Amino acid sequence: MRAFYQKVQKRVIAIAGMAMAITFFGLVITLAALPVSFSGLAQVEPPEITAISPTSGPEGTRVEITGINLAGATTVLFGASPAVFKLISPETIVAIVPHKISTSTITVSAPQGHSSSPFPFVICNDPRIPEEVSYKAGYVNPVPRPADFNSARLWGIVIADARVPGYKAAQVEIAWTQLSCRANGKNFVLNDDFARVAGGLYLRHPWFGGHDYHEPMPSAYDEAEHATVIRVGERSDRIWHFWSPSPRAALPAGALEGCTVKARLKISSGALLQIGFDYWRNATIGYGSGGNNHEAGASNWYFPSSQWQEATFTDIGGPQF
Repeated sequence: MRAFYQKVQKRVIAIAGMAMAITFFGLVITLAALPVSFSGLAQVEPPEITAISPTSGPEGTRVEITGINLAGATTVLFGASPAVFKLISPETIVAIVPHKISTSTITVSAPQGHSSSPFPFVICNDPRIPEEVSYKAGYVNPVPRPADFNSARLWGIVIADARVPGYKAAQVEIAWTQLSCRANGKNFVLNDDFARVAGGLYLRHPWFGGHDYHEPMPSAYDEAEHATVIRVGERSDRIWHFWSPSPRAALPAGALEGCTVKARLKISSGALLQIGFDYWRNATIGYGSGGNNHEAGASNWYFPSSQWQEATFTDIGGPQF
């Protein structure tokens, strides 16, 4: 078909590109060469991936995909998993490696066809994160908050790493947690809790068990450090899921840019922590199967240190390309 198209194109160009003379009732009329456009016959070539960079990394890695004819891309897949992506130019796409995937090729699809990377992207997550963890790197949910969701609450996850010697003594101390949101260019503090958390113990295998069943979460108070102590090593078979003990707060009025959570904490050997927050339908509705909460995202994992750390996560600005 392409060969036929090229032959027709050449012949029409040859005719249209020449000055022509014709005789009409004895008069010789010269026609100047006329321009011709083939926009109606133009073919749109399928995308073609020529390179990816980097070629390996953990979930959440920013990957630059280069090639030709990428402007019409509609999906980017890592294996069978769709990725959040941004078109930089007709030759460049930036995609974020999705979660819960293994080493796989990258495929860019467009209406005119698709193309796969010449070699796979190799997944190499941080070995300090246990395999059963669902989200091994921080992320911002690319799906925006539903318009009728007008509340938010911070949360955190603490687990013990049974591979670490002495993990049964692992603990996390939490001095304070804070949730703030930005609207109309101003920051509003929704929750600011000192040395207090609420929470529960959830199934770890499989991750969260696929339901909301949980046991009460025990905690202690360290008078010297003015901090809540979560002795996660005592139940290494559970996810210690905590959240703000304050009433769920309403979002500030106006154009919401997003929210930020912070926590001051100390993580001992054998423990690790991740924080994030959810948007909620309103300030009083309970957790349920009706989609009452919308996860904004989560931080990267925080690891043991002898010093106090500030863990943080924000969805302001959306996914970072």
